Amino acid sequence: MTRRENTLRAIRFERPDLIPMAFHLNAACWNHYDQAALQDLLAAHPLLFPNFERQEHVEAAYLLNQRRDVPYTDPWGCTWRTYDDGITGSVTGHPLDDWSAFASYRAPDPEVTDGTYPVDWKAIHRRVAEAKATGGLVSGGLPHGHTFLRLQDIRGYENLIFDMIDGEPRVTRLIAMVEEFNAGYVRRWLDLEPDLMSFPEDLGMQVGPMISPELFRRYIKPVYQRLMAPAREQGCIVHMHSDGDIRSLVDDLIDGGVEVINLQDLVNGIDWIASRFRGTVCVDLDIDRQRVTATGTPSEIDALIRKEVQTIGTREGGLMMVYGLYPGVPLANAAAVMDAMERYAGYYS
Repeated sequence: MTRRENTLRAIRFERPDLIPMAFHLNAACWNHYDQAALQDLLAAHPLLFPNFERQEHVEAAYLLNQRRDVPYTDPWGCTWRTYDDGITGSVTGHPLDDWSAFASYRAPDPEVTDGTYPVDWKAIHRRVAEAKATGGLVSGGLPHGHTFLRLQDIRGYENLIFDMIDGEPRVTRLIAMVEEFNAGYVRRWLDLEPDLMSFPEDLGMQVGPMISPELFRRYIKPVYQRLMAPAREQGCIVHMHSDGDIRSLVDDLIDGGVEVINLQDLVNGIDWIASRFRGTVCVDLDIDRQRVTATGTPSEIDALIRKEVQTIGTREGGLMMVYGLYPGVPLANAAAVMDAMERYAGYYS
């Protein structure tokens, strides 16, 4: 079974061979860890890193908003800043922190940008064609933070929430502008006939969401539904990612057309996730990066991942798992995560 077929079977509850496992390294890791030791770990885990090739020195590539002390202004006019190479910055300059600039404010062109970074559609076409020719899974979608986060980047978080509470008419027009841009970007991706379309957007905090369910339903959910509908109609799998506690928003997300929900384990609760989704909606589980894997022991890490597989997974499928490594996690713990992900990928086989 190819990786593409295995992933599709997991999503569709069609008895995959393995639980799809993804381990991502943040670019900053290459500056914070011994590179040889980190590469040893990758080489020792071929299920997670099947195409790994050792390099004498890894020169990490940073995105435009991941360069230390180099402010970056994106095509919407939002200024980003970070203090560690490889770590995505935060927006410190909001182009519409004052509505006085709204009359002349214009959206960027989805032909040349995804809203955050420049886009080369010819290169994307080539990558998609190569993936299809080699039997790979083709994933498209909007950039992270495409709607709610984009709006707060443009207006500022407090301004945006007060706008919504007050029923400010200009925020409705701004939402429409952002949606029109995103719809254009989605259409370009759908022309390439991907297997999966992703709509990643952080909505949660440590406890509860950043936006009330009432405001979410009024302002954001209808936009999500309209953006996701063309993908569903074309037969694409709709994937949604959100960090944080999103329990009070999940029903609205699923109702909006989400087929794969990527959410964090401990902040939402393993048992709650299982009670809500096990056997019915595919969970792309984001493995803890705050507690157990950061400060626990290798045996505690193994126990966590085993429990998640046993509690949420089924032989029919419906579970994928992902882990993101960031600086600060001991390499021994990173190795324990890799070991457990490879060990329990075949738990139901």
